[in-house]
Amino acid sequence: MRHIPQALQAHLSGDATTVCRAWRVTRRDGVVLGFTEHDRDLTFSGTTFLAASGFSASAAEEEAGLPAATSDVAGGFSSAAITEDDLKRGRYDGARVEVLLVNWAEPDQHMLLKLQEIGDVTRDAGKFQAELRSFASRLDEPQGRVYGRRCDATLGDGRCGVDLLAPGMRAEGVVVSVPDASRLLLSGIRAVPDGFFRFGVLSFIDGGNHGQRLEIETHAVKDDLLEVTLWLPLEATPRAGDRVVLTAGCDKAFSTCRAKFANHLNFRGFPHIPGTDFAYTYADGESLHDGSALFK
Repeated sequence: MRHIPQALQAHLSGDATTVCRAWRVTRRDGVVLGFTEHDRDLTFSGTTFLAASGFSASAAEEEAGLPAATSDVAGGFSSAAITEDDLKRGRYDGARVEVLLVNWAEPDQHMLLKLQEIGDVTRDAGKFQAELRSFASRLDEPQGRVYGRRCDATLGDGRCGVDLLAPGMRAEGVVVSVPDASRLLLSGIRAVPDGFFRFGVLSFIDGGNHGQRLEIETHAVKDDLLEVTLWLPLEATPRAGDRVVLTAGCDKAFSTCRAKFANHLNFRGFPHIPGTDFAYTYADGESLHDGSALFK
């Protein structure tokens, strides 16, 4: 049950009210920001809620039970608190949002309306729109394991067991040039087996993209340089001389786990599951159906 403070209840019971909404955003990196739809800044509970911050909310509906209700906030990059660079780097993804009702004439009179988190964020022509999801939306997320022939662990995690800090699992290089937003030419990386970094991660360790991690699609040796192709284009073009670290990748196949990492005893897939082509066949007197392993 929602608790309404006594002073705010008395104000809401009056003939005229001076209330507005405010949002306290806690990003996953620990940064706390406050925004309000009022025309001046409000300060309470240790947070300053900025006016004219680019935040404006859409209408929202509430239902009984556990519906995965959503609403939106939208606006422009008119505040120093909300920058396009922060949104590009995903710093607002999954952020915790407290939606508050506050008496702007007496800011200490306020109440929590609901807790939400930021979902999909879109940007266009200097404006943004962010979806606010209720925490009940997490109930729609898949739970448990999926039985498949490929591994469902993340390379290097506790279930996988591969040590990505071990010698040979990483290589440091330097950006020489950027042919386009999805390709980098690197120096300093030699004698790399074909496909070793495919499905791996490229991390910037300095420069304007410091801390950014990008997934690698392919790599190839080109004129004594290593050409790396990324799955997604770069938001900001790195400069020549920026340093990067490439980490080995895995295609989740049992044969790769065994040959590339010697980690087949920790394989987290089910390589003996018949494929759909086999499952749809029938006994015709010629195929072998003796129950033996299909993968060796």
